Amino acid sequence: MQKLIIRGDPGIRKGAIIEYEGEELVCFGINRQGDWHGPDRPQLWCTVGSADEEKAYERRQYIPMHLDVEAVDAEDISVIQANA
Repeated sequence: MQKLIIRGDPGIRKGAIIEYEGEELVCFGINRQGDWHGPDRPQLWCTVGSADEEKAYERRQYIPMHLDVEAVDAEDISVIQANA
């Protein structure tokens, strides 16, 4: 499980399945930043992981501040399924 900050909006919502660096990831939760007083493009702060990590996310069996964080452009993400 990790945090993925996506610069721009690739059109995904909670439950989306994306491909990043050859891995298929599920977006467990998305926070949209930058709509009011932010950068020129919105940012999506996504908690992503493999499908088998979904129960750990739902039960909060992780420490959010200990997750790895990566920032990418929306163009670097391949959307497999926009939402569930």
